[in-house]
Amino acid sequence: MNKEKLLANPCSIARCLGVMGERWTFLILREAVDGTTRFAEFRDALGIASDVLTERLTNLVEHGVMVREAYRDPGHRVRYAYKLTPAGRELHVVLGALQMWGDEHLPREPGPTIERRVRATDRPVHVAFIDDRGREIDPDEVAVLRTTAHPHYLGA
Repeated sequence: MNKEKLLANPCSIARCLGVMGERWTFLILREAVDGTTRFAEFRDALGIASDVLTERLTNLVEHGVMVREAYRDPGHRVRYAYKLTPAGRELHVVLGALQMWGDEHLPREPGPTIERRVRATDRPVHVAFIDDRGREIDPDEVAVLRTTAHPHYLGA
């Protein structure tokens, strides 16, 4: 399915793939969550071609995941930093879920490359379904229900 069809799809997952589904996008977001903001830093950390990086960053800016802000180092021309928006920062949870899945189902020796921990306590964290009372729910106990907005539609 092409990007325009994905973005027009009634399925939220399909629409997200229209923005996030290109190769490199989640790795760019991983770097941004870690504090990377400058084009050259993204390029060097990922080994990504400049034209591909430009395209991915432009797409993320277009869809409100990142903002582009001008900066100028003394003696240099104006350049741009790319920073996560609040919507972009929410994707940290998605990245955490992807990492947890990869650590569990595609493990590498000697183990995970990063850990996520609570800053104040240094306790490990994990991504989970949480109900409206703050209780963790096993994924097998989560029902996926059709909504009245699209009662005959579920899936891409």
